[in-house]
Amino acid sequence: MSSQRNPTRQRLITAALELFASQGVTETTTKQIAERADVNEVTLFRQFGNKHGLLLAVIEEAAVFTTLGQTLVEQANQTSSLHQALSKYATACLQALERVPEVVRSVVGEAGQYPSENRQALGQGFTQANRYVAEYFQTVIDRGQLDSYLSAERLASLLNGMLLGYAVIEFTSEFHDLWQDRQDFLENLVTLFLHGAVSPSESSSSLVRVERDMIERVADLPAQLVHSILQRAKKQGLQPYAWAYVLFGAGLSVAEVARLERSHYIHDAHQQLLQVTQGDVRQVPVNQWIMGKRYGSYTKNPLTQWIKSRKDQQSALFLNESGRPLSETDLRQQWQELTQEFLTPEGQPPTIKQPQQTWCIEMLMRGIKLNDLQILTGWSADRLQPYEHRAREKAALEEAIRLDQKV
Repeated sequence: MSSQRNPTRQRLITAALELFASQGVTETTTKQIAERADVNEVTLFRQFGNKHGLLLAVIEEAAVFTTLGQTLVEQANQTSSLHQALSKYATACLQALERVPEVVRSVVGEAGQYPSENRQALGQGFTQANRYVAEYFQTVIDRGQLDSYLSAERLASLLNGMLLGYAVIEFTSEFHDLWQDRQDFLENLVTLFLHGAVSPSESSSSLVRVERDMIERVADLPAQLVHSILQRAKKQGLQPYAWAYVLFGAGLSVAEVARLERSHYIHDAHQQLLQVTQGDVRQVPVNQWIMGKRYGSYTKNPLTQWIKSRKDQQSALFLNESGRPLSETDLRQQWQELTQEFLTPEGQPPTIKQPQQTWCIEMLMRGIKLNDLQILTGWSADRLQPYEHRAREKAALEEAIRLDQKV
């Protein structure tokens, strides 16, 4: 009998998925699942036999793998940009995994204890997702956009394997220097696939040049838009104003902001700093001045106001609606809500990585040396080259305007 015709079975599956996601498989008991589903524990055993039987149903009926794969296939018809489609799929995949970190930890640590049926279901889920990704690769190969050294199925397997590997490392080892943050991993992953595992066909060399330009292009935000975003954040509340201030004033990535704790904030009458523990451990300043406008002082600003308002005992610097540490997914969602209806000069919604790009450009425009910016960002000189070029471009434009005004 399908779950659609058996509401009790569906409630148990839904309850199990919620609990597995929040506390892992091992820590979840059949009693907890039954209570959340508002049924007798005996009913659970009658429907599924035991917890592993219920886990098998969750894997088979949640359709997470299929949904992710279908997302990529749909994008094949919505965009002609291979870079954009791969980036969106990889981001959606990692965001889905970040919503259930406890499930990932449980599967990694406990898979050897699962019955063969459960391991088989997991394998089938991965295989199904892989088919959709392979279908997309085959589509772009058939269009003549790529000449691949590997089959579409093998390319798909490598992509999904790398994404799952990222999730396993992130959720099971808190400290490492393999990549700076998720965006850094994704950019390098897509670059690898576009220029390493595959090569352009003769008919699509111009397309790949466009893709390379998209990867390297820096898209900083204009001052008026930055101030408008900060003003809207101020209206939304103390916390949105504080994390928006940190994004634009300290040049941190989403992952770095999400992992900040109260103890990482150091300030006095002459300076304010944040201790960054993601990637290269370092300190960064939080600027009073952002794009020509002052946002408080070192001792009284959006961040200090937020901290003073706190009545909780959480160590995290920013919290979600449930009072738990704010995750990357939470922050990205709040950014989307904050920037609704705003558009960049290119006519696109502002992305959450653009404040960091804007900060880097602003620091270079103020005169910071490239070597010093390397220390503050933890980036290589190669990664900062597009920023240096963009800063020179803006400086040249400002100089041309100044000379014209003298005439």
